[in-house]
Amino acid sequence: MWAMAAATALAAAACVTAQEPVGTTGVPPTGEQAPPPTSGTLAPSTTVTTSPPVTAAPAPTGFGYTEIAAGLPFPVFLTALPGAPVAYLATKDGQVWVLDDGEVQPVLDIGDQVRNRGEQGLLGLALDPGDPGRLFLHYSATDGDTVLSEFRFVDPYRVDPASERVLLRIDQPAGNHNGGMVQVTSDGLLWLGLGDGGGAGDQFGHGQRPDTLLGTILRIDPDGDPYRIPADNPFADGVDGAPEVWAWGLRNPWRFWIDEPGGFVYIADVGQDAYEEIDVVSLEDGGANFGWPITEGLHCFSPPSGCDPEGITLPVLEVPLSEPGTCAITGGVVYRGEAIPELRGQYLFSDYCAGYLRSFRWEGTSPPEVADWTDLVGRLDGVTSFGIDGAGEVYVLTTDALYRLDPLR
Repeated sequence: MWAMAAATALAAAACVTAQEPVGTTGVPPTGEQAPPPTSGTLAPSTTVTTSPPVTAAPAPTGFGYTEIAAGLPFPVFLTALPGAPVAYLATKDGQVWVLDDGEVQPVLDIGDQVRNRGEQGLLGLALDPGDPGRLFLHYSATDGDTVLSEFRFVDPYRVDPASERVLLRIDQPAGNHNGGMVQVTSDGLLWLGLGDGGGAGDQFGHGQRPDTLLGTILRIDPDGDPYRIPADNPFADGVDGAPEVWAWGLRNPWRFWIDEPGGFVYIADVGQDAYEEIDVVSLEDGGANFGWPITEGLHCFSPPSGCDPEGITLPVLEVPLSEPGTCAITGGVVYRGEAIPELRGQYLFSDYCAGYLRSFRWEGTSPPEVADWTDLVGRLDGVTSFGIDGAGEVYVLTTDALYRLDPLR
């Protein structure tokens, strides 16, 4: 998301270049005429998306933010098992906390084995719905390597630090674009998002290489030695790509969200210097190539014009960095709670710098209509992530606080 830390989110990673639209993807802002097709347009098009199509938010009963905790050391994710009375919060400094009845207390501290610097740190946390006794953490080791580990609960308020079982350890050539999200689906499979290895402009050449684990979404079975490859992974045989890879061509998928009821994966991929993007793909469509660094958003990046989009799964939405205040997209969650029925089935997202709250309902057509709820709820500074509790209610995390999205009755 935040690209991932504030310093990196605000820094342009490469020179701005002229970029061309890739295909028909949306409508121009109200009152703006779409430019005519040019020789560089990669598909017949009469419209060009320059910003998300934003509709006025309908007038629900009302909802807003309730501050749950403040003064936290850089929260990065909150999650809970379905129906559970407690949720778990990860903070970038290497701590895991339990949220119980509005109060937070630490349950694990691995700060001495985490590099907490810039975009590095404790980046993701996942619980296993099939085994409530364990959790998974994605963190940067003291040498900068990406580590994915399993830990065991002693009880709901304590995790045994000596129970660590390392599943993956991956060399990182730079300190940025480490990805972050880790999620376990109801079938027990673990998904992990990793960036392209950092630097700028995919300088290490990982984006279009499905044989590397960087710049991808991985999907593994954690019940193995140290894990197993699901038989239906797109490269399970290891011939055309790494067996762990489920999707590729990503720059820095800080936050994705697997919405099993809807059957889709939502991936918010942090852009280079011009466009943020949201990709949506069916859970049945493993093997998607999201285009980086050939494309950035809906536009050519490398080369800056005349790129070939064949075989690329284009984003359903892009947000131009020319939009005032934006710097790095913060991927969110699909709302499946009961408290705010107006939002049910909507994918919520924000931006680290702009702090807005927007949503759309994905129905398999592009582009989706985006509702902007910011005037209703207000802006937050430094939005790092979204999360959910056991009831499916949504939380928004900032660099030092935790907020719940509550109905106003």
